[in-house]
Amino acid sequence: MALCLKQVFAKDKTFRPRKRFEPGTQRFELYKKAQASLKSGLDLRSVVRLPPGENIDDWIAVHVVDFFNRINLIYGTMAEHCSETSCPVMAGGPRYEYRWQDERQYRRPAKLSAPLYMALLMDWIEGLINDEDVFPTRVGVPFPKNFQQVCTKILTRLFRVFVHVYIHHFDSILSMGAEAHVNTCYKHFYYFIQEFSLVDQRELEPLKEMTERICH
Repeated sequence: MALCLKQVFAKDKTFRPRKRFEPGTQRFELYKKAQASLKSGLDLRSVVRLPPGENIDDWIAVHVVDFFNRINLIYGTMAEHCSETSCPVMAGGPRYEYRWQDERQYRRPAKLSAPLYMALLMDWIEGLINDEDVFPTRVGVPFPKNFQQVCTKILTRLFRVFVHVYIHHFDSILSMGAEAHVNTCYKHFYYFIQEFSLVDQRELEPLKEMTERICH
């Protein structure tokens, strides 16, 4: 029997602290609007569409932060099953291997274990969404010109978390009764990136068959 979301993804298993929206800000209101639409049972394809009169960068920012929180939580719950021994390479099955690159320690693509890749990824995203120059929270401060490009990179890398979790840790999802919740999160994420063409279609190949089955 499936458990409720709070039971499945216990707070103490959160992989990183949640990034919150400040009450009273426009983005907090957008976040509440998005959450209300999700809870209303509306079709997920319609939920992700930009509401009339809203700024697209604000809408994308709200969703990037929310997806970071949700995917972070999903992986945090799987983390005890994802070790240096079980997952020595960050991969999505035998055909797909993901290498890490950043502007600090790994300037060239590096072959890393899945848990190390995940830790670096979550640190990297957290740094970006807490950077006022990238995700401004003050009223009147514009988003940088390359904001959507940054979000594309974040969402592309978050998609790889889904790839790894679904292909390598699906048994754990099933054993916790979390399949429906993870699938819903994935569908929400997938419809959003498709609505705004935020992730290259080639990146979606590893989960293509599953996506065609659950996102019909």
